[in-house]
Amino acid sequence: MPIKAIRTKTFILTTLFFPTLLMAHDVSSSDQLLLDNGGLWSYIWVGAKHMVTGYDHLLFLAGVIFFLKGFRDIIKFITIFTLGHSITLLGGTYLGIQVNEYLIDAIIALSVLYKGFENLEGFNKLGVKVPNLLFMVFLFGLIHGLGLSTRLQTFDMGQDQFLLKIISFNVGVELGQIVALIPIILLINIWKGKSSYEAFYKASNVYLIIAGFGLFAYQMYGYFNGH
Repeated sequence: MPIKAIRTKTFILTTLFFPTLLMAHDVSSSDQLLLDNGGLWSYIWVGAKHMVTGYDHLLFLAGVIFFLKGFRDIIKFITIFTLGHSITLLGGTYLGIQVNEYLIDAIIALSVLYKGFENLEGFNKLGVKVPNLLFMVFLFGLIHGLGLSTRLQTFDMGQDQFLLKIISFNVGVELGQIVALIPIILLINIWKGKSSYEAFYKASNVYLIIAGFGLFAYQMYGYFNGH
């Protein structure tokens, strides 16, 4: 497939889905109603739904997967990311740690931009040593977990089975992450065997940078305008 065609298709997909990216974490009244009446299973469901529609989280992970060479590496890095976001999701919610949702989502957006920049060897081109990827994935996992915790705390969870509700939401997040990553991993691995992979790789990471910058600008606009 010609490079121009790949870039065009990637641009079209980005344009079509970008409004959805901006609205990825909306908390709906129907979710609150479900949590009020559905027990612990409803927290698993809402957690899974949040991750499947959490495009900023998935864009970052897609950027990580681009860098990895084999299934063992994928398991290792996804596990360290999961450990990071589980620590801050569980701990932050249980302790009631409040962070501004716009600022934390802006930092998460920067993690997407960062991964695209790193994948395109941006640090090497600047003559800067590339940070340890495993450490950065864990660090960004902690930050992403704070974003998840902030979102969970917008719900009225009550006091009954409070810890179990948090754990159930976290379990749902992990299940949703697995479901969402399977097609991403398959797509990248299948494309690696094609002659057009290099062009696909470059175009995809350019648009990771664009999406990260756009999401960052959107969140900062929300922060400064008090929405």
